This record gives sequence, structure tokens and C-alpha cells, in this order.
Amino acid sequence: MAALNRSTLRRLQNLPQIPSVWEGDRRPLSNADSHAIVDDDDFLEGGGECILWVDGSEGVVRAMDMVGPDAGPEAIVRALLRAMEHPQSPSPAVRPQKIVVKNREIQFYLRGVLQDLGIAIDYVPELPLIDEIFRGMEEVAVNRPPELPPEYADVLMEKAAQIWHDAPWQTLREHQIISIEVNQWDVASLYVSVLGQGRMDYGVLLYRSLESLKRFRERVVNDDSFEDLEQAFLGQDCLFLTFESAMELDEDEEEIDLADLPPSEIEPNFGNLHPLEGLRSILYEEEALTMLVALEAFHRFFRNSRRKLAAETFPTLSSRYRIPVPLADGETQQVSVKVSTMPEVSDELWQMLEDDDDDDDDDDEFEMPPLRDDLVPPNSFLSLGVVPWATVDFLRGNAQFYQGAEVDINPSGDGLPVVMIQTSHPKAKTMIQDLKEAEGVKAICFNPGEDPFQDEQYDLGILQAKNGDLYLFGEFNEDDPVHQAARQKWERRCQSTQGWCGLVIAKGLMGASRGQPQLKDMIALFEVRWVSAKDLGIGPLQLMPTF
Repeated sequence: MAALNRSTLRRLQNLPQIPSVWEGDRRPLSNADSHAIVDDDDFLEGGGECILWVDGSEGVVRAMDMVGPDAGPEAIVRALLRAMEHPQSPSPAVRPQKIVVKNREIQFYLRGVLQDLGIAIDYVPELPLIDEIFRGMEEVAVNRPPELPPEYADVLMEKAAQIWHDAPWQTLREHQIISIEVNQWDVASLYVSVLGQGRMDYGVLLYRSLESLKRFRERVVNDDSFEDLEQAFLGQDCLFLTFESAMELDEDEEEIDLADLPPSEIEPNFGNLHPLEGLRSILYEEEALTMLVALEAFHRFFRNSRRKLAAETFPTLSSRYRIPVPLADGETQQVSVKVSTMPEVSDELWQMLEDDDDDDDDDDEFEMPPLRDDLVPPNSFLSLGVVPWATVDFLRGNAQFYQGAEVDINPSGDGLPVVMIQTSHPKAKTMIQDLKEAEGVKAICFNPGEDPFQDEQYDLGILQAKNGDLYLFGEFNEDDPVHQAARQKWERRCQSTQGWCGLVIAKGLMGASRGQPQLKDMIALFEVRWVSAKDLGIGPLQLMPTF
């Protein structure tokens, strides 16, 4: 059994001892919330275990760690020492008078390690406070509604597979709109816009009103700022079906086109957008039925009219169909729908784009703010990775500084993709203050850069502050395969969170947690947008000589 060294014992003995009882336990978790950081890019896959130390007298969590199932009993001692010296809650550093556990092996181990600290270690059959915490975590997982109603999930997946096979984006452009008269479930008509002509995002948007569709297209054309575009996106009123890769891509597949993948590797995503709800990756029963009917009607119409729709001029076409809908009692309902092209609306949307192109030709050259390199301290540890959603929730309530997103981030995937910057505690606090004075962080981007004198290409990590300032946080060689693999995985995760990511500032650069900051080390979380170099709009940057 490992023992505490004498200097550590003396330091702990000098802590004031208070008449409180702490609960401690270590329990397995089977979901993604149990993931813990194992390197600068990824987290433990599969199951993990959660270590909790709770002050039962105050009702606060003093330490929480997520470790792998093979971690030894030393892990629970490490968490306990942090709970005493560096509690994650705003509590003083103290020793408890008594500790209670419900595991005999943990009890005997702690008695041996802590025998010189004057702490009673007792066994109890139940830990009510910790039980309540874990019960709450389980209820959140159990009560989370399914993304699709179970009774319609299979048939919706079949309809999605039909749309992927049809590949309407090879024929239709986004401004070529098709209406579907449903007249069911409080939906009169849906207006279909197809994504995929740009060979980036593939899918089908089904707007509930023409006003919403036109308003979105107009705002996309006219609004330049990220906040305006974000509000335009969230202001849509539509159902959607989009597609993404179901598998992790290799590092040499950064620019892969989904259309080149076999159907077995394509994963459909359903959801809803509404100005008052925002983005929701869940369909409820009536929405699922509406989507089912609309996708089948669109599939039939496109299959029957493909050649005519491919004409140079968007044609005037109309067809009627009766779509069978399975009901909960096993019966089938026939829904009559009418599908029509909308050439006049399509011309109007196309004219918006033409007018925007004309305006762009007349725009004066804008003045780019200077790229500053004085934010991140020298010798900081930088990594691209992901923070599990359980850790995100913890940081939202416990970090010394938290900048939240303007909307609720959909907790999809294995966590929030983050840029992690670890430095010393004083320098971390200075970074946070600098960003607060810059009104916070607006976006994270990777932008191309070059050194023409050395003939080298770089990937520049850039933070955009809300006041417009640009800060360089990292300079990576474009040919570095490790960075390229990390960035590709990071950006795929950003796509799964609908473009949201985070900046985490951590302390502990010179300690044992260097490169693997623990929860107690993460002192700031900024939830921000991930933007492409094109969206940032500054173009490739070139190193200029100084004299």
C-alpha cells in the first residue's frame, strides 16, 4: 500500500479540522458522461467510473473525478486530497472530522493511508447524498426522449434512405422550391429546399411557411456578422433531414465528399427549427408523421419528374398522391397530398442572389483588424479535444468564469469540442481578464498562413473577440499529420454540435496534471461558434518582414 510522504502529511495536518461528515464513493457509469481525458485529443471510450466526495453537512460536492475502470484505489485518495486542499466548490481548505463509505475495501484502504490525519473512517450501508446525485444523473439519461418516436423510427429511416438514393441535390438547387400540400396535423403546406449543390451539406429542409423561407434567404444574403447569421439560422421555421458520415474518417479524408461513401456509412439526422424553440434534434409524433408523408411524397414526385426537373428552366409541374400512414392501432390512414414546383418563388430567390453578387462587386475593401499574438502566454500547453457533456455541465456551474452560448447547445456526440489552453494560474487569470475586456470570445477559426521566406504553410488558430479583435492562439505546420488528424476530428465534432465549440482555460502547467488538466484545473469555459476560414473572411495571412 502506498503511503503519504511526511511533507504531505504535515501539510494536511495543518489544515483546520471541522466537525463535518463527508461521503465518498466510486461507481461505474455506462454512458458518455463517464468519459475522462486521456490525452490532448480524445477521452476514454466505453464505460468509466465516477469518484465523488461530498460534504454531507453542507450538501456540496467537493471533488468529482471520472476515471477508467482499471484505475487503482489511489484514485479515490487523490480525489479526497483535492477535496480537502482544493475543493471545486467555493469552500475553504479543511479536513473533515469523519468520512463514511459503503465499500469495505475503500474503508480499509483509507484507514491505512489516512491513519495519521485524525479522520474517522466508517462504513455505512447507504450514502443518501451521493445516492441522490447518481439517481439524478440516471433520471436525466432515462427521461431523455428518443430522437424519433419508436413506432415511426424504422419507416422514417427507410424514407431517409430513399432520399439519399434519389440524391435530389444532383438535380435541384437550393432556390428551386417545391411545395407539398399536406393539410394534416395543423400543417397546411411544406416548402422543400434541397441542400447539397455545394457538395458540403446534404439534406432536405421543409419550411412550414413561405415567409420563413424567404426571410431566411434574404437575411443570409444581407447579413454579414456571425450573430446575424446565427439568428437567421435559428429564426427558421422548418423540419429538416440532413446526412453525415456514420463513421470516423481517416486523417487523409478531410475533404471527403459524403456522396463518395457507400450508403451503409451514411447516417440521417432529423430535427426541427423554430424561432421560439431553436434547434431540436427530436421529432415528436405529429412532426414525425408530417415528415413521413412529406418525404414519401417528395420521393415519388422527384422519381417521376427527374428529367423534367433537370431542364435548364425550372418547369411548372404538379402531381397528386395518396400516402399510406401507419397508425398506432395497426390500421393505415391514406393522406392525400399535392406536390408542385414553384417557379415564381424560385426566380425571386435567385434574384436575391444575383442582386447580392452585384452589391459585392461595389463593396469597398474592408480594413482587417490586426492579428494579435499577446493573449496566450509563451510555453502554454495547447490541445484540441472534447469535453464530455457531464464535464461541460459541471464547468457551467463551477468554473471561475463562464461565457455561455446564446442558445441551448444540443448535447449530441461524445461532448463539446474545445480548444484547451493550459498555463500557470496567474497567467490564466490574466488571459481571462484580457478576454473579458475584449467583451468575450465570439468565434474560433483555423485560417491558412504562409512564410514566403521559408516556403512553409501554416494552420493558424485564431480567436475572434466580440469587440472584433483577432488573437493568435496557435501556429501549426500544415504538413503535421498529428495536428491535421486532431483538427479533422475536432471539426467533425463541431459539425455534430451545429457549429458550437468551446475555449477552456486551465491552470496547472507545471504540476502533475500538465497536458491532462483535471476538473479542478479548468477555471474558465467560453462557449463560442466554430467558423470556417471563408466565414472569417480575412483570407490567407502572410508573414511580413520587420525592419
